[in-house]
Amino acid sequence: MSHETPATDRPLTTALAEAAATAGHAPSVHNTQPWRWRVLPDALELRVVRDRQLAATDPEGRLSALSCGAALHHARVALAAEGWAFVVERLPDPGDAELLARVGDLKRVEADPDAMRLVQCMQVRHTDRRPVGDEPVPTAALGDIAAAVAAEGARLQVLNFDQVMELAAAASHAATVEAEDSGQREELEYWTSRAGTGTGLPPEVLPEQAQQTTVPGRDFGRPGTLPIGPGHDRAAAYGVLFGDEDEPDSWLRAGEALSAGWLTATRLGVSMVPLSGVVEVEGTRQTLRQVLAGLGYPYLVLRMGIADPAHAGPPHTPRLPTEQIVDTSAVRSPGDTIAG
Repeated sequence: MSHETPATDRPLTTALAEAAATAGHAPSVHNTQPWRWRVLPDALELRVVRDRQLAATDPEGRLSALSCGAALHHARVALAAEGWAFVVERLPDPGDAELLARVGDLKRVEADPDAMRLVQCMQVRHTDRRPVGDEPVPTAALGDIAAAVAAEGARLQVLNFDQVMELAAAASHAATVEAEDSGQREELEYWTSRAGTGTGLPPEVLPEQAQQTTVPGRDFGRPGTLPIGPGHDRAAAYGVLFGDEDEPDSWLRAGEALSAGWLTATRLGVSMVPLSGVVEVEGTRQTLRQVLAGLGYPYLVLRMGIADPAHAGPPHTPRLPTEQIVDTSAVRSPGDTIAG
């Protein structure tokens, strides 16, 4: 395709394939990227890849669905930025549990400038596990992040001091429980030793030593090479991403809300780190429900802060090649390649 071709003249299938490729930037638990897209002549289908689900840590598939929901939101934003309106069917086939969503009924509209800005945020968004700086997150920024989450049908409860103390105790207990589970330890070992595969967590994104934090982060079972400095998380804000239901469609929507909130945070200069350990252990997940006063089901804990601007953060985690996550066989002529 010539670079001079106006976006409005590009084939629909090209737009769908490129949106699916762009969705590869989405965050996922342990960088498992548990999604696969299928480009059809007039639609885009999202499937979960069970081989990349964490069988020991996430047996119900909650975190896998969250991850796929984040990818779905990324694809939606990419299409809107290119001037496409569409309809999303979530879990469209009761007989096919791996088919999570179908994006169809596409029509040409004006490109969405807000979506265009969020696509730029996708390119720079990453998980920075270093302690944040001493500057608190502005209240207005927290409000904007919560509003982005709410627009996708989930909610974000920013915790007060006493609730953060409860969270810290629950996270510490969850870490102890998980450290004693051989299956989860083996799983963590697998996903932190995947160099060169395009998935997993390389040493460069893992802290070189345990951090001084109010709420403990995950113990990855091995030191990384990410320098963390002397900082502490006293200025961090903590929030719980939650919703009214605890079903696969609500997990998917929660992932869309996570993506919306995280991209908004990136646009506002707020670092966000997901803390999933406390929701992976049933007992501590119930503790979080009590912190929420029973108002809903917790999906994920988020640490939000202003990253230390004086030090370069970690690199982006690796990504699978586009051809491994986007299937264009239904629309591709022999010899075609996918734009990545």
